[in-house]
Amino acid sequence: MITRLEAVGITKSYWRGCWPRRQQLPVLRGADLVVGVGEVVGLVGENGSGKSTLMKILVGDLAADGGRLHISGRMGYCPQEPVLYERLTCDEHLELFGVAYGMPYEAAAAATEDLYQALGFGHWRGTRAEALSGGSRAKLNLALALLADPEVLLLDEPYAGFDWDTYERFWELTAARRSAGRSVLVISHFVADHERFDRIVELRDGRTGPQ
Repeated sequence: MITRLEAVGITKSYWRGCWPRRQQLPVLRGADLVVGVGEVVGLVGENGSGKSTLMKILVGDLAADGGRLHISGRMGYCPQEPVLYERLTCDEHLELFGVAYGMPYEAAAAATEDLYQALGFGHWRGTRAEALSGGSRAKLNLALALLADPEVLLLDEPYAGFDWDTYERFWELTAARRSAGRSVLVISHFVADHERFDRIVELRDGRTGPQ
C-alpha cells in the first residue's frame, strides 16, 4: 500500500504539578497510524484517550516525544472549532486562504465556486462570519480545508454543526476524494456508517489498534 500519512510509535507525555511533587503523565504510549492513497480512515477514541494530542502532532502544532511521522503531499486540516475572522465574508475568507495556499487567483476562484456548489452555501458568500449560523460556519470551515485540494485531509469531529443535508454532502465529497486518490482521516469520539470507511482505528490508553 502506498501511504500518504504514516505515524509510528508516537509517544507524548505532559508534566503535572509543581516540584517536588511534579509527575509525568503519559498520554500517547506508542501510537501507530497509517493512511494510504485513496483511503478513508476513522480514528475513534473516548475522551482522554489521546485523540487531541495525536491530532496536534499530526498537524504540526505539537512535537512528539518519540516516534516517527511522515506525510506525503499537501495536508488540509479542518479543526473541530472553526477558526474564522468574524468580520470577513465567506468570499473574503476563501480569497484570503487561496493567497495563503499560494494558489493562482483563477484556480482559487474556480475551487471556491465548486465548493459553494458542493456544500450548498453559495447564497451566504457575501455574509460576514459573525452573522452565519452554526451550520454555515461548519461548511465554511470545511471549505477552507478543501480549497487547495490537499492530498491528505484531516478532519477533527467534522459532524459537529452538520444538518442531514450537509452530512450527506460531506460523504459525497469524501467519496469523490477517495475516487480521485485523495486520503481522508476522520477523528471522532464515535463513528457511524462504518461502511463509508476503509478502516477504523481505535485509540485507547494512548495506543492504537483495530476497532
